[in-house]
Amino acid sequence: MKQVSLVYMLAGISSRFGGKAKAFAKVGPEGETLLEYSLNQALKNNFSKIVFIVSKKTEEQFKKYFGDSYKGVPIFYALQEFDEAVRERPWGTNDALCSAKEFLEGPFVVCNGDDIYGEDVFRKLFEHLRENEENITAGYKLERVLSDKSSVNRGIFEIEGGKVKMVIEHLGVTRENLAERGLDLDNLCSMNLFGLNLETFNLLCEKLDKFKEEHKEDPKIECYLPKELNNLISEGKIVMKIFPTDDLWVGITSPEDEEVVREVLKL
Repeated sequence: MKQVSLVYMLAGISSRFGGKAKAFAKVGPEGETLLEYSLNQALKNNFSKIVFIVSKKTEEQFKKYFGDSYKGVPIFYALQEFDEAVRERPWGTNDALCSAKEFLEGPFVVCNGDDIYGEDVFRKLFEHLRENEENITAGYKLERVLSDKSSVNRGIFEIEGGKVKMVIEHLGVTRENLAERGLDLDNLCSMNLFGLNLETFNLLCEKLDKFKEEHKEDPKIECYLPKELNNLISEGKIVMKIFPTDDLWVGITSPEDEEVVREVLKL
C-alpha cells in the first residue's frame, strides 16, 4: 500500500476577514475552524502527512495555530513566493501546488483550505490512490453547489467512460440561467479537489516552468491548477477517473457565509 499525503492550499488572505485566511473561520459545532473541520473529515483515513501551502502573509498564522502536527499527523509548510518587485500577485494555484515539491514523493490529495468536502469523498480519494496509479477527482452535482444569493463560477465536467474528458469553466452561473447556458442541475462539477500521482505532479511543474517563461512580462497572469490538468488530459498525457458524490460541499466566500456554513454543519 502506498503512502498518501494531504495537501491544502492556504496562501490566500481576505481583507474582508481582517487579513486572516478564511480557513480560520469558526464554523464547527464545537467551535472548530473551517480547516479543522475539514482535517477531521480527511484524517479518518491514514494520510501519512499534511502539507500546508502558505504565503508570507499566512505562514505565521498557520504555524502558530497548528504547529508541526495535527492529531499525530506531521504538518509541513510549503511557502508560495513571488517577486513582488515584478509581479502584483502570486503565479496562481498551479504555482502554489508546485511550491510543495520538496514534500511530495508519492500520491496526494490536494484541495482548497476554505471548503468542506465531506468524509466519503476523502475516503474514496484516499483508498483509490493507495491502490491505483490513476489520478482521480470527485464530481459534485451542480444543484448542490449553487448559491442562492449570488452567481458562481463552476467547472463542469465532460465525462467519457468514467474518465474526465474535459472541464469547461462557466462564469456567473445561477439557478435562473442554467437552461440558456445548456446546463442542468445534474451536471457534475469540479470543486478543486483532486487525487494526483507523482508523475502528474511533475508534469504540472513542467507546465508551470513553461508558463512562467512564456508570460514573464505579464505581472497579473496566473497559472491555474484545473486549467493545466485540463490541458494534460486533452494532450493525452494523463488519465483522470471521476466518481459522482452526494457528499455535502460548503465553502466560504464572504463573511456572511460563516453563519450559513455554521448552520449547515449543525444539521
